[in-house]
Amino acid sequence: MLKTILKEVKEFKLASILTPILMLLEVISELMIPLMMGLIIDKGINSSNLNAVFKYGSLMLICAFAALLFGGLSAHYGAYAAAGLAKNLRSTMFKKIQGFSFKNIDKFETSSLITRMMTDVTNTQHSYQMSLRMGVRAPFTFIIALFMTFSINKKLASIFLYAIIFLAISLLSMMYFARIAFKEAFERYDDLNSSIQENVSNIRVVKAYVKEKDETARFIKTTKKLYDAFVKAENITVLNSPIMMLTTNACIIALSWFGANMIVNKTLTTGELMSMFTYTMNILHSLMMVSFFFIMIIMSFASMKRISEIINETPSITNPKNPITEVKDGSISFKDVCFEYYDNTEDYVLYNINLDIKSGETIGIIGGTGSSKSTLVQLIPRLYDVSLGSIEVGGVDVRNYDLKILRDAVSMVLQKNTLFSGTIKDNLKWGNKNASDEEIIEAAKHAQAHDFIMSFKDGYDTHIEQGGTNVSGGQKQRLTIARALLKKPKILILDDSTSAVDTATDAHIRKAFREELPDITKLIISQRISSIIDADRIIVLDDGKINGIGTHEELLETNNIYQEVYETQYKGGDSHE
Repeated sequence: MLKTILKEVKEFKLASILTPILMLLEVISELMIPLMMGLIIDKGINSSNLNAVFKYGSLMLICAFAALLFGGLSAHYGAYAAAGLAKNLRSTMFKKIQGFSFKNIDKFETSSLITRMMTDVTNTQHSYQMSLRMGVRAPFTFIIALFMTFSINKKLASIFLYAIIFLAISLLSMMYFARIAFKEAFERYDDLNSSIQENVSNIRVVKAYVKEKDETARFIKTTKKLYDAFVKAENITVLNSPIMMLTTNACIIALSWFGANMIVNKTLTTGELMSMFTYTMNILHSLMMVSFFFIMIIMSFASMKRISEIINETPSITNPKNPITEVKDGSISFKDVCFEYYDNTEDYVLYNINLDIKSGETIGIIGGTGSSKSTLVQLIPRLYDVSLGSIEVGGVDVRNYDLKILRDAVSMVLQKNTLFSGTIKDNLKWGNKNASDEEIIEAAKHAQAHDFIMSFKDGYDTHIEQGGTNVSGGQKQRLTIARALLKKPKILILDDSTSAVDTATDAHIRKAFREELPDITKLIISQRISSIIDADRIIVLDDGKINGIGTHEELLETNNIYQEVYETQYKGGDSHE
């Protein structure tokens, strides 16, 4: 885990090395001050020697300015290195997520990924900065100050050994229980982010059903769980302060009692006792810093583990060693294909699929909810990999292609149509960033989107709000189809992508596909028979198995499921949608 995190320091290694070195110089400079102060009292004031006062006073000022300089530089480089680590962690995590397959994405919730990239990285950033500064300052201050106290008087210095043993037992016990509590607290953060994301993205539905009060109550309940989790964790760590105060006061009392007796017995000077008191505060302050540092580390350990899980996650789909970089045509062949979402469960959602599709064919796919229509087509561009069997595109197993080449050849419009903030032209260029204006207009015409685009004041430069909230559902679907066409694919997959389009426009889109794009293999998933009625062949899926294949006329004669759907839609009065 630590190796994974520290690997991201990269170009900030120099700053990470300079920070503790400068911090050490600051500590040395600071700890010379009590020694100078003791010498001023013993060799200057008690001896009425003004030269000694001036000499050691000047050295004391030099040490103070040196500590200020080294401390400022250490703080600068520490902040620079920690911010750099956070930048690299977020960049690495984002790149890793972009390489995830659908299977990897299913493993982590979106809200959890956001928490890990924001809250968890911030915690790690703070703990790294503390490690470079406080993690160095505290032990060095403790060691040097302890050494100085033993050099002054070994008997008095032995008091701190008992304090160290007591604090070590207390801190280790606190760390054990706090680690468990903070792990639970950060899991509650995921729930909170999930609640916020779900509510904001579906705010229109919430308002349509007048569920504001219910959603507010649910959110308050989630925040209460987060509050309780952090209170539980803080109730453990809050013990740190009274334990430190008890130790500090006990050391001061013991030092005062034994030190006063030694002065009376003339085995200790007043200056030495003053130095001992100063070093005592340094030692106890360093121990207090160590305790706070450990608390921060406990909190960040949970965060670092969650970050490492993302960075160390192995994408389930990767490029082969010697990938094929050309897709010959749009032919597709399923050979004994089975698929399961979770490994080794044998709970197949697709079972024994055998299917051959010629390049340029138009294939309709229909079936009830949960019949795995979307899963079937998602296997073609390797959004998921088959569990058993194989899929070939252009006569080659899809697992042998370069992923980018394969996915550029297979253009897919998913069920959930997504547009991004920017202009219409920017959104369409997601399909091909180098597309000319003529190519953009041609794709928009094929998708029956050109006319409504030109009805906008700014045409193709019309701004699209995030998620495409300022266009209708049908317009959004046509824009995403145009975007897919701009890739100039060999295979075009429409996953229920014209459900919000009226039947007349749907017919125009199908006509454009048939007449203008005859060489592209087209797979059209639809719940509406009218959208696939003129397909070369129609596949009927039922419970993850192929129930029937044929033309519209053939299935009407031979397939019960297709007959029932047709009867419902056409004789049940649904044909006018």
